Amino acid sequence: MAAAPKKDDLKASFEAAVVASKQGTKKPDNATLLKLYSYYKQSTEGDVSGARPGGFDFVGGAKYDAWTKLKGMSRDDAMSNYIKEVDKLNRG
Repeated sequence: MAAAPKKDDLKASFEAAVVASKQGTKKPDNATLLKLYSYYKQSTEGDVSGARPGGFDFVGGAKYDAWTKLKGMSRDDAMSNYIKEVDKLNRG
């Protein structure tokens, strides 16, 4: 069984993935962008807080809903998932 990555290694990999996500050559689709956004927010801020944007703020509502789906996910798991999504994006 492989040893679990150290917290510092995970944080460094996460920060590298954040940079890599902005350097991709093709723009991800909206579903992928929402995944990246929600994993990033869960990694950096934890569970969603505050009221859901209403009215005609469709983008804000979609972001809030995507982040809400991750409620209870650990920051480490969110970082790992963010890294995997960026890796998939940059490979494809």
